[in-house]
Amino acid sequence: MSDVTRLSVFKTYKLYVGGKFPRSESGRVYEVTDSKGSWLANAPLSSRKDARDAVVAARKAFGGWSGATAYNRGQVLYRVAEMLEGRKGQFVREVADAEGLSKSKAAVAVDAAIDRWVWYAGWTDKIGQVVGGANPVAGPFFNLSTPEPAGVVTVLAPQESSFLGLVSVIAPVIATGNTAVVVASEKSPLPALSLGEVLATSDLPGGVVNVLSGRTAEIAAPLAAHQDVNGIDLTGADEALAKELEIAAADNLKRVLRAERTDWSADPGTSRLTAFLETKTVWHPTGSLGASGSAY
Repeated sequence: MSDVTRLSVFKTYKLYVGGKFPRSESGRVYEVTDSKGSWLANAPLSSRKDARDAVVAARKAFGGWSGATAYNRGQVLYRVAEMLEGRKGQFVREVADAEGLSKSKAAVAVDAAIDRWVWYAGWTDKIGQVVGGANPVAGPFFNLSTPEPAGVVTVLAPQESSFLGLVSVIAPVIATGNTAVVVASEKSPLPALSLGEVLATSDLPGGVVNVLSGRTAEIAAPLAAHQDVNGIDLTGADEALAKELEIAAADNLKRVLRAERTDWSADPGTSRLTAFLETKTVWHPTGSLGASGSAY
């Protein structure tokens, strides 16, 4: 057997929708190459139908995920970091190929992405205290403001910095209780598609994150106009596409995040955590009401 040349087992990359791994319903694929133009894999070329299916899955998952305790969401995000740590070698190879980095520099990027998951995991049960609170009111009542997730958010992953940037746009969306439909980097989608495999084994309920690959403009257009999408992060869109998508998003008053070019290695702050939060204010009377003296 020693003189037999073993054939490599090539990986079949698939979408991640509703906790499952479908091929594009269109059956289309496109070639993904490395920084030198060498073939790496065939990635699914998502269709409008795939985009609609992803929104349905995200909406179905929203109630359970947004209703989970913030502490529990933090545990799940930390579990994602654990699973990534165990598969670090695979992601170092994929990031090196996708971004044209040396293995050592790719390892630094993957470590930073893992740390970013941990960082956002720590914020899940704290962001409410930062942006919510009791408000001073002139009258015999008081009110409390608390943040709530907006709903289903479309995320256009950055075209560059395919992994650290990817994690930096997904993690804050789901940390605050939203569900996400992610459009992977058109040029370098493989780390995003592999991330779906990690999410599927990290206690994250199916449908909380859905990952599509293909032509960014083709997938993003129906998502921006979709009436059941509540927000859109335009990070991965160029200037012309971002303007087009903003116009489409205005039809049902989506929240739109149009961030400037970002240094993903910098301290991310809390801006992305608050980008897709709504503030709910509850009013309560003060003083004794009825025989029990309780306020309702």
